[in-house]
Amino acid sequence: MAEPSSPSLFDQSSQGAGGGGQAGSAGPATPFADGKADDALRTIGEVAKALGIRQHVLRYWEEQFPMLRPLKRSGSRRYYRPADVALVQRIDGLVHKDGYTLRGARLVLQGRRAEAAGERSADERVATPVAAPVFAGDPAPAMVDRLRQIRSRLADATR
Repeated sequence: MAEPSSPSLFDQSSQGAGGGGQAGSAGPATPFADGKADDALRTIGEVAKALGIRQHVLRYWEEQFPMLRPLKRSGSRRYYRPADVALVQRIDGLVHKDGYTLRGARLVLQGRRAEAAGERSADERVATPVAAPVFAGDPAPAMVDRLRQIRSRLADATR
């Protein structure tokens, strides 16, 4: 039987920029080059190796994300469906690329983007540290001037 002439699932140009597809849709390309069919079940070891995520992290994410439920067979062996793999990729993107916390990523996946955005904005409001100036000689006069500048900027910011 001849294989279809559609673009390869491993073709980088066919991958979407942000996902956005539903779990049941074609979705992004699979990262597997193991010779199995695209819709084949994958073990936790295969998923971990293909995505570069450690197995214990995948098991922890199963606890943190109720929607991530791979099939479990005898001896509690996990088998990931293509939809599970796509969800793991989405979680990984939210946490490691977009900077969400696990709670924020869970809220995004549950469709509660506003709450997750509120969480991110609170994190972003944390002041970025400023390197302390290095003073040569007597630091007192220069430090006093620097503190006055900071106080002035803070007073302006609160108005």
